[in-house]
Amino acid sequence: MEQTSEENAEDDLRRFRQKLSGYEMHELRIMYEHFKKDLVYIVKILNTQSLLAELKSRKALNLEDYESMKRDLGDSAFSEKLVQDVLDAGREAVIKFWECLYSLQTNHPHHNLLAVLSEIQHVEKQQLLDENGHSLDLEIQEVQQKHKEYLLKETQNLKESQPPGTTLESQSFPISERYVDLVVVSTESFRLRTQHELIEIGEKHESCLCKTQRGLERVSPKRLFRWCHQIKGVPNVIMISGVPGVGKTTLMQKFVCDWVNGKLYQRFSFVFFFKFRELNRLKKVSLEEMILHQYPHLNVQLENILKNPEQLLFIFDGLDESCHKMDSASSPLYTNTRDKRDLGVILVNLLRQTLLKGCSVLLTSRPAKVASIDADNFQLICEVMGFFHEERKMYFVQYFGDNALSEQAFGHVRDNEALYTFCYIPSYCWIICKVLSMCFQSPQTNCNRLELLPKTVTQLFVIFISNILTHHSQKAEWEEDHKLLLAVGWLAEYGVMNHVIVFEKRDLISFMVDSSLHLFTSFMMKSSQPSYVNYSFLHLTIQEFMAALVHHVDYAPGKLQQALDKAKSFQDGRAEIFLSFLFGLSDGSTKAPLKGSPLNFSTEASKDVITWLGKLSSLVKKTTKNAQERKETLNIFNYLFESRNKALVSELLGQNLTLDFSRFNLSPLDCTVLAFILKSCQESKCLDLEKCYLESECWERLSPGLHTVHTLRLHLNALKDEDIHFITNPLTHPDCKIQNLSLTNNDLTSLCCPSLASGICGNLSLTSLDLTSNNLTGTHFSILIDVLSSRTCMVKHLVLCAAQLTHDDSQCLVSLSNNPKLEYLNVSHNHITDAGSGHIRDLIEKSSSLKEIRVAANGFSEDVIKKLESLKNSRQDLILLQLPDPSSELLVIDPLACPPAIDPRLGLNLDYAFVPRFRTYCPFPASGFHFTAQAGDTF
Repeated sequence: MEQTSEENAEDDLRRFRQKLSGYEMHELRIMYEHFKKDLVYIVKILNTQSLLAELKSRKALNLEDYESMKRDLGDSAFSEKLVQDVLDAGREAVIKFWECLYSLQTNHPHHNLLAVLSEIQHVEKQQLLDENGHSLDLEIQEVQQKHKEYLLKETQNLKESQPPGTTLESQSFPISERYVDLVVVSTESFRLRTQHELIEIGEKHESCLCKTQRGLERVSPKRLFRWCHQIKGVPNVIMISGVPGVGKTTLMQKFVCDWVNGKLYQRFSFVFFFKFRELNRLKKVSLEEMILHQYPHLNVQLENILKNPEQLLFIFDGLDESCHKMDSASSPLYTNTRDKRDLGVILVNLLRQTLLKGCSVLLTSRPAKVASIDADNFQLICEVMGFFHEERKMYFVQYFGDNALSEQAFGHVRDNEALYTFCYIPSYCWIICKVLSMCFQSPQTNCNRLELLPKTVTQLFVIFISNILTHHSQKAEWEEDHKLLLAVGWLAEYGVMNHVIVFEKRDLISFMVDSSLHLFTSFMMKSSQPSYVNYSFLHLTIQEFMAALVHHVDYAPGKLQQALDKAKSFQDGRAEIFLSFLFGLSDGSTKAPLKGSPLNFSTEASKDVITWLGKLSSLVKKTTKNAQERKETLNIFNYLFESRNKALVSELLGQNLTLDFSRFNLSPLDCTVLAFILKSCQESKCLDLEKCYLESECWERLSPGLHTVHTLRLHLNALKDEDIHFITNPLTHPDCKIQNLSLTNNDLTSLCCPSLASGICGNLSLTSLDLTSNNLTGTHFSILIDVLSSRTCMVKHLVLCAAQLTHDDSQCLVSLSNNPKLEYLNVSHNHITDAGSGHIRDLIEKSSSLKEIRVAANGFSEDVIKKLESLKNSRQDLILLQLPDPSSELLVIDPLACPPAIDPRLGLNLDYAFVPRFRTYCPFPASGFHFTAQAGDTF
């Protein structure tokens, strides 16, 4: 007899338990410590109630105070404490904890949980190899030691360019002192999903699929080359993408430093770390020549080293900075490491594993470049998200050292919404800290900049440059400094337009840049490579800022127009930040800190960029957009945000805007920009953020603009109770325009009801509220119903379908009859049962406003159905949909699988479309009271 899925799951759990039971406590401890960071994160993201209930059922811990503990400690501290408490409780608690996680994966299939449970089956051998490495011949060991010494010298310190206004000497810090963990997530956003995948999975599993996709896997450096449950193996070709300044290079530097120090992946006997900006000088070379060009100390043993490719890791940093073409379709395949090829061809063959089959390859790049290459070459694609709140705070602590000073600086930044958002990018954190250190540490300057903290990226860089000029440019030298600033600016512009970020001496000469001047070192740095000297800006973003600045201070109409058109034509996104700076500098208040410097701004340049921007607004008004068009729309919004010109936003976009970013990845900065656009437009028709899975910080950044939207769709966002106030606060705004609010398919519980209630209380705009597929049962549910029952409540359309309501919850529904505006109520697919049917009957009898109520799939008996049918005898306006014959097809409304639609036969705007295969229904008029019976009823 075939086993049921529940029996199969129980068998799997039994085998999992047996495997764990075979370990002694010291072995379990080693394994637990190996996964500890992962476990802390998993506890943080799992539904706390579900986890604690599972632990309680297995008696893993005494859990009496843990729920209140989370409220007191916060997510992170609570997660760390729970994970540590399990370990401290001993062998049995550890095994039961693992069993709980194994059981929870069915209903909470988050990627990190699935990854850990999959990897634990394969961890022992790999863990030993990563700790001890391979057994090597003595000669190879000696070369490996030389190689590690060389890499340690290159990676152990973070080099920081001179801070403006302090010293001209560059500073250097041990990377372990300054490095803060970056948030890295796995993503499939660069792959194309086949159309038939959902069909293969099956309609019944769609809700499970949604849960699986709801969160991206958090990837620490230690997880990059570990067992991956998606590919059922260990990936060896990985791409890490991220926006400029987000920390990709620093992440790679820390990765290599940890390998050298034996902390990471000793399975790799040799790691080769290359930067594309340094490889650009190479033309046709062999793989061996490429390695020896940077690592000549490997010369004697290189042939032997390459004989074991599975022990090799190649890291290539900054693919977007490469001038070599990388085309998988046209690149010839070859296997000889001594054949001379173009660098792009070498890379393609390493990725395809035709060259050095079995080696591992790790690339970094900007996202736009990743989208232009063949993503199928990569087994794992990750994105560096930068810093979340805790990482930002840690960065300030490590930067300032002094706790009081770091708290003061971080406090100022935290209070500035836009500035704090920019801190997700580490390079901006560095610049912000530089600017604030000037204000805090130089009292003699009586710095008023604290009152004028930058609100845009452009303002941030204006203040940064202003600090440099204030402390390094004397009035007597202004003419010379002015000439240098223009020369550096045109050099930067040439680099942006031609994809050049590393310059040679002849480039400086060509643009008449005098590198001997005192001011030069405040913008550019000199780097000595083994075979040549080059120059680059302190950071790529500074190069992009200087490129934009020069157009405003050395205005040439033809050059500016050409730069705008050329920048817009780039498909790889290389000029997006340059364009943002161009528009940002069009704002007079943004340029104010540079008054009294050697620079004079042209008003004509500002007019030209604003005129050019106006021509792009037609794209924003398109209602249907693909991913690329949505990205372009966000770019335009960012340009407008940088310009700070609210009147221009309103003029270009109007007040009837429909914004659809559903299933699109929005960063905190995107959300800050979007809030600015919404507030500037003052009134927008619709904002659709379905299935965006935004972090709490994103909701926080969006919240100030949400009150301007008529229809707000937030389906399938894994919204938690603690996030709901970001959504309900806009409802309390005196000028709130939200009419339709949909929060379907989220992770809300009854704990969110007080916040929802406070938002709705006194609101005069909200007429439709949809809370389908949340878990609202509980003591706090009545608080929400009390507000919705008020005679002053404006809500006409209320959907509580599949909200896990029970007969206990149904008691408070009766009071909804007091709301004279309520016309439609849907409480289908709950657990009200016969015990609560009397409350539904009372509601129908007492309400004078309800025109339609849906109560299907609540487990009602035949007797209850008849009693509900009998209501039409007491209500003349009650039009009851006739129940279909049990043998016929039934009318079904599926809240999980069907999109919103209008049924033309009824003239009603239904919440969900009818599933086509269930066609039989009994028609009823579009007016009057309707009681709708659906599949799932017990007759």
